[in-house]
Amino acid sequence: MANLIQQMSGLENIFQQNPWLSVLLLFWVLPWKGMALWKASHKNHKTWFIVLLLLNTLAILEIFYIFVFSKPRQETKKLNDQIQS
Repeated sequence: MANLIQQMSGLENIFQQNPWLSVLLLFWVLPWKGMALWKASHKNHKTWFIVLLLLNTLAILEIFYIFVFSKPRQETKKLNDQIQS
């Protein structure tokens, strides 16, 4: 436990010594989070919206949602293509 506290203190020191790192992380996370939340809301994925809103995973979960979990199913895509034809 003491080792974990020392590691967290070290991480805090890194951010204090490099304030630009926080800005860089913010510019990385915000677009991904915004896009993932937008997709979740438009697809009516309420559970995903809440999870994405509350968890901060440095955009890893958001990227997975955008490229893996929000993809339309093949059957749905085929039906939509047939309807539009």
